[in-house]
Amino acid sequence: MNLKDLRRLNSEYLATIKSVMTLLKDPEQTESVYDVEDALRRSHPQTLAASVKYMLADPQVAQLAQERYLPPAPDIAKLLTYPPHSLGFAFANYISSSGFDPGFYRKLDVVDDATYLLFRLRQTHDIWHVATGFSVDVPGELGLKSFEVAQTRRTLSGVLIAGAFLQTLLSNPDGLDRLLDRIAAGYRMGAKAKPLLAQKWEDHWERSVEDIRKELNIQPMPVYVP
Repeated sequence: MNLKDLRRLNSEYLATIKSVMTLLKDPEQTESVYDVEDALRRSHPQTLAASVKYMLADPQVAQLAQERYLPPAPDIAKLLTYPPHSLGFAFANYISSSGFDPGFYRKLDVVDDATYLLFRLRQTHDIWHVATGFSVDVPGELGLKSFEVAQTRRTLSGVLIAGAFLQTLLSNPDGLDRLLDRIAAGYRMGAKAKPLLAQKWEDHWERSVEDIRKELNIQPMPVYVP
């Protein structure tokens, strides 16, 4: 490695650390999540390659990647007219009641399997929340990230879990039990469930959430009891 490459690598490491620290200081800075992932893609391409290989080992995920399945943004108003038990209604109600924008995620130019899979993970993040039952507070988000680790080996998820554990240990040790409960439960759920990344969710808005969970072997997250 020459001096130029070493300086570039050091710069990318610093960018990653800076993004992680920004996110830990204010978890609602969602743009920092994408800063972390983009920095990791540049500084650790080998880990992204390993994650992509792991995801594509599932034939259904590989087929979806080959198709480049990318449906249009969901019509929230229309989905709110679906039956209350349906995935479409549950998703739209989750988005509208939380004040979220279903298209908030940072876009990626899809040029290969890696960028497609990362884009699809971003695109379906909130659908995964509905399917798994994880809340949108920090423990719930980290539980879902742990679910992601089990299913995708996504580097970003591991970094966020490690950072949240350290921050909680240092600044809010009383919250450590709940955080670890969500992380452990999320990993177990992800290991048992069928690949959520392989699903064409947007083609099945009318299906009931309960039926989808049974089909994919998802055991929804129970309320934490200390």
